[in-house]
Amino acid sequence: MLDLLSAAAGAAPPPAWISWLPIVGMIGIFWFLIIRPQMRQQKAHRAKIEALQKGDQVVTAGGLVGKVLKVDEHFVELELGQNVRVKAVRSTIGDVIPPGGGAAAND
Repeated sequence: MLDLLSAAAGAAPPPAWISWLPIVGMIGIFWFLIIRPQMRQQKAHRAKIEALQKGDQVVTAGGLVGKVLKVDEHFVELELGQNVRVKAVRSTIGDVIPPGGGAAAND
């Protein structure tokens, strides 16, 4: 019995880097599941905004749907209805609506 206690007391503690292993693993999981996909979405959105051109139909971050009349470096002029024009900050464009709209809601 005494030999068992002395053998257990003489065991060396694990290296310090092993205690950091779970934290590094969690950071890796967050990177691949959260941060990396979000960066891809931001890059795709930025590419859409850079490719805006006259005639595109867009949705602003506020939910307004309009047709692009003029594209500037920082601003976009939108036509929301007949003779209703607004100037929006280019970065507030939420999405570009593809020509022909989308599929019907009940399809």
